[in-house]
Amino acid sequence: MNPLFHCRLLNAPFGDPVLYIEILHKRQALLFDLGDVSSLREAKILKVSHVFVSHTHMDHFFGFDHLLRVILGRDKSVTLYGPPGIISNVAGKLSGYTWNLVKEYPLQLRVGEVHPHFIQSALFICSEQFRCEIGESIRFEGVLEENPHFKIESVHLDHRIPCLAFSLVERFHININKDNLIRLGFSIGPWLRELKEHIWEDRSDEFIMRIPREREGKAEVQEVALGDLKRQIVKITPGQKIAYVVDCCYTQKNVDKIVKLAQDADVFFCEAAFLEKDRDKARAKDHLTARQAGIIARRAGVKVLNVFHFSPRYEECPENLENEAQLAFREDNFNQ
Repeated sequence: MNPLFHCRLLNAPFGDPVLYIEILHKRQALLFDLGDVSSLREAKILKVSHVFVSHTHMDHFFGFDHLLRVILGRDKSVTLYGPPGIISNVAGKLSGYTWNLVKEYPLQLRVGEVHPHFIQSALFICSEQFRCEIGESIRFEGVLEENPHFKIESVHLDHRIPCLAFSLVERFHININKDNLIRLGFSIGPWLRELKEHIWEDRSDEFIMRIPREREGKAEVQEVALGDLKRQIVKITPGQKIAYVVDCCYTQKNVDKIVKLAQDADVFFCEAAFLEKDRDKARAKDHLTARQAGIIARRAGVKVLNVFHFSPRYEECPENLENEAQLAFREDNFNQ
């Protein structure tokens, strides 16, 4: 299976938290948190359509200026979600610059401020010196974005301030049976992407597609109903799920929320700031220990645990954090 989501943390475990997720076969990418993004090539940044900010401590929001500088003159709209206060945070960033030469710039920034029960929207218009238009508020019931391919869900965690955690869920995955494709004489080409789009968009099985094929050495086009193609060459499997959690204290309420959000995730990106022996320091800073991250991952039944956001106190022994998290994740029995 060729996964739809291609994920990578931009920085080392001691660096700023940033998860970059590229969407296969699309000029689209998602950013989870906005720390230092200077390592990301311009072409990759220009693919970013949405940014999901957990909270605006500096190491999670420092990269806003770099992102803005790359996209500034582009005919582009970027949507940014963050916790209560994010509209003021973005306005504050933008007010630090002079915008007298941007009248022809079409860029727009859409901001969604996520409260426990509603999302307040705002639009910053570059050509009008980033004038802010406060839009409508909509009811929030856990889903930030949803399209035919995937949805992004979020919960509020406690970090002494609201901190958002996220999950990215592919609706379903479409696999092509290449053996049947070849047996039927259908050519491999862009039409397969069109086929997948039609399935994601829930088109009727009676919808007719024009398919290139080869018969007796001659190229031809055959009209085939979508339903027949689905039966002949398509296999639908469960989609990917990615979960992302940073900066929260280890309380029962937080843990329950994370477990529900990350349930059965294929990959769980989770902070592991401290070792268990320094649990008191973790509690004082409202962060998780590596062992706590492993316990949560195990409870959630995730397939892969990827820990990061390590405290610099462990720069000489990062493997200790990794090992502690993975041991708790894999243990048959453990004490919480």
